[in-house]
Formats: sequence, structure tokens, C-alpha cells
Amino acid sequence: MPDKPDNGVSEQDDVSEVSEVFAHDHEQVVFCRDEETGLKAIIAVHNTLLGPGLGGTRFFPYASERDALLDVLRLSRGMSYKNALAGLDLGGGKAVIIGDPTEIKSEALLRAYGRFVQSLNGRYYTACDVGTYVQDMDIVARESTFVTGRSVESGGAGDSSVLTAWGVFQGMRASAEYLWGTPSLAGKRVGISGIGKVGRYLVGHLIEDGAAIVATDPYEGAIQWLRDNYAQVEIVASTEELIASELDVYAPCALGGALDDATVAALSAKIVCGAANNQLAHAGVEKQLEARGILYAPDYLVNAGGVIQVADEIGGAGVSPAGHSQGFDFERAKRRASGIFDTTRRIYALAEREGVPPSVAADRLAERRMRDVGRLRGVYLR
Repeated sequence: MPDKPDNGVSEQDDVSEVSEVFAHDHEQVVFCRDEETGLKAIIAVHNTLLGPGLGGTRFFPYASERDALLDVLRLSRGMSYKNALAGLDLGGGKAVIIGDPTEIKSEALLRAYGRFVQSLNGRYYTACDVGTYVQDMDIVARESTFVTGRSVESGGAGDSSVLTAWGVFQGMRASAEYLWGTPSLAGKRVGISGIGKVGRYLVGHLIEDGAAIVATDPYEGAIQWLRDNYAQVEIVASTEELIASELDVYAPCALGGALDDATVAALSAKIVCGAANNQLAHAGVEKQLEARGILYAPDYLVNAGGVIQVADEIGGAGVSPAGHSQGFDFERAKRRASGIFDTTRRIYALAEREGVPPSVAADRLAERRMRDVGRLRGVYLR
């Protein structure tokens, strides 16, 4: 038998990676490749007990295919919990396209990706995420009927960042009420890390509510946008400097893993409530936050406004894609996203009653709905 080629990875490492992947309880993972366009993508369908998996397409220059795989597994699982907690009849799915979108994104690549989405025959609905926009979804939709978050001109819901930011703001208001007795951020100092698609709208809501904003972003374009539109916002050079500032609220609005041991130890903020997915860097961080007296609004609870928005495009009522669509209605979707305020209140009450951190309470509520409603449906078949 020939020797195994030396690729710098031991057999033990191989086994470890395989174990890490199969530790995830996914129904389906699809690897998609099209050599001509340079498409390399992974679609992960985590759970379809409540309905087809819905989740965005992230276009990102991952360092390795392994990193991309682990990210899409984490993100798709999070979508199951997010959609369940938002009261949607939708399961969890997610996709990642590997590469720098500023270099390789093209119509041909997006259309090739759309054909892979279509091949799943409705088990997965895609939408925008980091690195993809409504115009991209319009192109994907030319090859697939299972696309949402398209442009308004194409009959879609438009930019889902609008209601993502609105939902985060509602979660922040509920957190302020729980901690300080009033659902307002007036006079509070809020630190925002990441002035991207969601962070920009969040700044507007907070300024209107009377909050003082401290912000950072690694991209000069985002900083210039702040200077041009909200000159009163204090700008700091890095997330580390932001965290070291005197804050009442910290809002991570960039990529995941924002809350690690060092961050939690350095935070002066009494509330963490932001738009980023998978904010807890590892298990146990939620206990560290609680031990320091920091109220954590679970990320997938407060950032669900965007998925509520694109779900309305699928199903009319924003609840069930199996229902008869009445067409997208922004005001209806906004009313549903406003309900994040009451759901956040409910999570804090449950956490207090059961003596657990809010993230654990949110997980329990989502799992309860998936179990109780999902058992009536079985695995989704179009």
C-alpha cells in the first residue's frame, strides 16, 4: 500500500476535524463547485422541522475550506434557533461562498450558485448576508425560485438590514427597561463596533432616541460615512479602544466571536446587545457575562428583524411559506419585528425564573417550539 502523501496534516488532525464536523446535527450539507466561474460554496441545512431552511449567503475570503465549513455549520444552526424564536414556520439553513467578493463576484458565479440552490428543490431559501446584497439576490433569482431579500423593483423585501437594525434597537430598549426601568437609551453611552449595513441604521435609531454614540470600523469608507452623516458620533481607532471606553451598552455589529474572555473582562458596559451573529466566542462566556453583572441580549433573538423581513416576502404573513402570499408588506413586517421587544422581555423573565443566563433561556424557548410544533410536521418535503 503506498504511503499517504505528507500534506502537513496528521491523521489525528484529520480525525479531529471529522469529529468536529459530525458533532453538528445537520440534515444536509452540500458542497458546490463550478470551475469556470470560480464558485466554491457550501450550503448547510440544519433543521427543517418547522419548514424549509432559511438563511443568508455569506460571501467571505475564508482562510481555508475547513474554516468555511465550520462557519456555515454554526451559522445554519443559529438560523434554526433564530427562526424558531421569531415565531416563523421556517427551519435553519445558511450558505457561504468562499472568496473575496470584490475580486471574484460576477453574474456568472451568482447564477451558477443559484442553480445549486434550485437543485435543493425548496429545502433551502437563500437571502443576503455579509458580502451579498439585494442586487446579488436578483441575479441568483434568475436561476432559482427559492430566493428572498430581492430588490423592491423585483417585487422583493429589499434591504433586510433595515429591520435587522430595528429589531436590535427594540432588544436594546427592552434591555434598558429591564436594567434601568425605562425603555429608552436617552442619555446612555452606546458603543458600536461595525458601521456596516446594520450598524448605519442602528446609529440613526439611537441618535433619535437621545443616546450618545461611540463607534469604530476598520474600513475608512464607513468612518467617512459617519463623519458625513452623524458628526456628533465619537470615533475611536479600534474595537479594543472601544471596549476600554466608558460605555453603558456595547453593540457588536460585525462578525462573530466578539465576546471572548478578554473582552468580557475589559467591558465597562452593563448591557451587550448587537447585530453580529454567534457573538459568544465559546461555551461559558455567557456565565462570565452574568458573573460580571452584564446583561446579554442573545444575538439571534435581537437580530431576527432581517429574517422576519425576508420571510414576509416568501409567505405574505411573514410566518409560513406554505401559506398564500399576499405580497411583501413592509409595515406588516415591521410590526412583527417590533415584537422583538416583548420577546426579549419574555426571555429575561424566563431566565430570572429558571435561574439561568438569558442565552440559555432563549435556547430553551426555541428548542421547545421546534420540539412541540416540529413533531406535528416531520421533515419538510416540498
